[in-house]
Order: sequence, then structure tokens, then C-alpha cells
Amino acid sequence: MEATGNLAAQPSKGLKSLEGSLGRRIEIMDTTLRDGEQTSGVSFLPSEKLQIAKLLLDELKVDRIEVASARVSDGELEGVRKITQWAAQRGYLDRVEVLGFVDTPVSVNWIVDAGAKVLNLLTKGSLNHLVHQLKKTPEQHFAEIARSISYAQEKGVSVNVYLEDWSNGMRNSPEYTLSLIDFLTTQPVKRIMLPDTLGLLSPVEVLDFFELIVGKYPETHFDFHAHNDYDLAVANVMAGILRGASGVHTTVNGLGERAGNAPLESVIAMIKDLTKFQINVQEQKIFRVSKLVEQFSGQHISANKPVVGENVFTQTAGIHADGDNKKNLYFSDLLPERFGRQRKYALGKTSGKANILKNLEELGLSLEKDELARVTQRIIELGDKKERVTTEDLPYIISDVLQNNSISKHIHIEGYHMTHSKGLKPSVQLRLNVYGKSYDATATGDGQYDSFMKAVKKIYKSLKKELPKLIDYHVSIPPGGKTDAFVETVITWDYGKIFKTKGLDPDQTVAAMMATEKMLNIVESFNQTNTKEESTYYGNEYRAVAG
Repeated sequence: MEATGNLAAQPSKGLKSLEGSLGRRIEIMDTTLRDGEQTSGVSFLPSEKLQIAKLLLDELKVDRIEVASARVSDGELEGVRKITQWAAQRGYLDRVEVLGFVDTPVSVNWIVDAGAKVLNLLTKGSLNHLVHQLKKTPEQHFAEIARSISYAQEKGVSVNVYLEDWSNGMRNSPEYTLSLIDFLTTQPVKRIMLPDTLGLLSPVEVLDFFELIVGKYPETHFDFHAHNDYDLAVANVMAGILRGASGVHTTVNGLGERAGNAPLESVIAMIKDLTKFQINVQEQKIFRVSKLVEQFSGQHISANKPVVGENVFTQTAGIHADGDNKKNLYFSDLLPERFGRQRKYALGKTSGKANILKNLEELGLSLEKDELARVTQRIIELGDKKERVTTEDLPYIISDVLQNNSISKHIHIEGYHMTHSKGLKPSVQLRLNVYGKSYDATATGDGQYDSFMKAVKKIYKSLKKELPKLIDYHVSIPPGGKTDAFVETVITWDYGKIFKTKGLDPDQTVAAMMATEKMLNIVESFNQTNTKEESTYYGNEYRAVAG
């Protein structure tokens, strides 16, 4: 379009528009409970709708919420009644809105029956929709809209008006679309709401269209309703408010049909950090509401989703943690504390010592330089296996690494092959290195670890060595339950004295084998020293392992 080309040649106009509107307040209307529920597979229970509505209005303090479409179902009616009864008690009834249709008197009666006081009337914002879907002339449509608005007024219901497919209307039938807006400005409506129904606009087009419309109707309140099909919803919202939109529509976590709507969390951060406009939303509550909506909707939040994703405040590269240690070099205005969250430093093959130091600080731990190097190497090894290490894992890794270093390793598992199949007993082929010499054995048992132990016993019997008695076997993961890096196997042994060893590995059986390897070396130390002091030392040391 010609206007788009003209605007592209004047990129500074958006900033000039902003500078001329410092302090203007932007209304946030959240439509999670209506448009967000159009996400495939999402249907909120009436009680869930009420809880979300309470959080949106009471905690987040959005300006308005759209909670349903009229005529949908009895369950929808029940949900709206729950919300309106609560809202009436809180003085919020004029902030609860329901989508309705040009079907006098059906939608208005439904809304009145639900106890609501605001109708968001859906009209046709493009000539294409009007002609092919309604098969009516503009004059017929305008007359029916007027009747719907008049009837709503009679019933004490205030009216906002949606122009469905407004974006295509502005592209392909601007004369019709502008004539509809012209007509609506003569009607008793509070807001005219302009949706990019198919999420097809570019930010430059949004700038163009709002500049034209707001310039033509400067006293009219216009809302912008963006969809995210090209991943431009937040950018388009910014363009809309820069050119005079008085309100924007959002959904929590960006729920909505197809690619979803403009996400509340990103829109709020964008307005606060990149513009001078004012909003009421309490951003520190965003994460709490986001997680509740995630739970109720069953729609998992992507780990890299801005503001609310699990990983977005996690530094992975060690150079970033190093920079943060020196002068917060990798901080931005998007501080996690603003949203009720915390900055984290990932543990993995790229994390390096700086990330580990950050996690140690959080745990109140410190290591010597050589100890830190060994722990770092162990975490890198886990990262190479694509294992995920968490802060809660760190004490277990430290303990395992330091204890491994304290044991003289005269005996180690050189190789193994395990089989496990239905209807057959598991078997293990084991190669054990004892003081530099390799010994092989094969055994079957009631499980993989039982087979492994029987193979060890065969080798030890050939060497005329005794093994301790296994008296307890315990498997766990570190607290929090979020790790996939390893399991911890702690085995209690009786060798005249009770002692414990542990192993860490992603595989439970291998963790038990590592714990057993430690046991073999400790027993060897027992046999070599054979003194009360040494036995007491090792007994106490490995009783502490299970902690």
C-alpha cells in the first residue's frame, strides 16, 4: 500500500508519536477466559474460570476481562454467573465483559441472565466477511447493529464493538471499514475494538492504519486485538499504542486460536520497559498467574517463552556468569525479581566454573581450587551425555567427587555387558581390574545388579578374597524431583563394621555398581591397614555418606 511505503521512509515518526504522548495510560483487557479458551483442547471449568478471574482483577489488576461468548453452553453460563456474582461484591462488574452477536435480543438476554453488564458486540469489519458470511449489505448490517446497541441500552448493558477481520478490511475494503467506524462513532458505544483476526498484519501496517484512524477520530477510544500467526503480536501491539490505541487485548501465556494472542506477560514487559505509557498491571504477580493458567489449561509453557518460560532467567554459558560476577554485565531491565522469579545459572558442559560458583553461593558452599576443577569436570561429563544438572544436584556431585578422590582405587570396573529381556534371567559379563590385572566372569541373577554381584563373587572367590554382606540398598534422586542427571544409590555393608557407599549415575544399576566399586576399594584398605584407627576412620567416613 502507498501509505506503508511512505511510513517506511520515515522511521522516526513512531518515536515522535510516543514523545507527544508521555504518561498516557493504556488499558489492558485480558481475554484469556474467552479468546484464550479457543485454544485447541482448552476448556476451563466454571470454578477454574472464577479463580483465574479473581487473579486477573484482584492480583494482576488488569483493567478489564472478557470472560465468555454468549449462547455457548450451560457450563459457560454457570461460569459467567460465578464471576459476575463475585465481581458485583467487589465492585468490578463494569470490568467484566462478554462477547455477543448481532442477534437481537438473544445475546443481550443471555448476558443479562448471566448477571453481566458489558456487551462486546461482534460486527463485520471487512466487506468480504459481510458479503460472503452474512450475505447482507452495509446498510442492513448497520441497521441491525443499531438495534442491538439500542436493546442493550434498554437492558442496562453498556456496549463495546468488535470489527471482526478489521485487518483484512483495512487492506482490501478500507472504504467499507472506515464507513463502519464512522457509523459507530454516532452510536452510544464506549470502545471500538480493532482485531487483527488472522494475525496477518506487519508492524508497519499497524502504524499506518492506527495513524489514519486515530487521526480521523481523535476522541474515540480504540482497542487493538492482536493475534500471533507471524510471531508479531507484541511488535504489533507496540505499533498500535505508539499510534494512539487506548487499549490492548492480551491472554495469559499467549493462549488463543492457532498461534494464539498477544501474551500478557510480554506485552506488560514491553510497555513498561520500551515505552513511557502507564499501566495498572502488577507485574510481580505475572508468574504466579501464568503457572495457574498453565495448570488449568493443560498447555505447557515453552521453556524459552519470554518472562514466564523456565529457562529465560537462566544463564548457561560460563562467560555470562563470569560477567555477572564482575559487574552484572549480562543483566538487562528484564530482572527476574520483577516477575516473582529468580536468576539461575545452569550446570552443564558449557557452564564453567563461574556458573558453579554462583550455584555454590546460593547453597552457602565453597570449594578449594582443585576440588572446583574436579566438580566442574564431572558436570561437563554429565552435560556431554545430555543430562540435566540442577542446583539441588550439586551437593551430591560434590560429595561423590570428593569421596572418589579420597579412596585409593586399586580395584575398578574395566568393562561390563548387561542383558535384560522378558522371560529370561538377566545376565552380566564383567571385567574387573584388581591391582592392574584383569579378571572376567559371567553370571545370571534375579536382576541386573544381582547378576553383577554374582560375577564379582566369582572373581573374588577365585582370588580367595572375602566380600562384605549387603544389608541395605536405597535408591533416590536429589530433592526437588526435577533432575534427569542421575540417581543416587546408597548401599549399606557389614564387614565386621557397618559402612555405606554411594554411587551417582543416570542409570540406577550403574550407580549401584559404582557404589560397589567404592566398597571393594574400602575393603581393600581395611585389609591393608587392619588397624583399629583406620577401621574407625573408614567406618565413620562412610556412615556419613548417606547423610
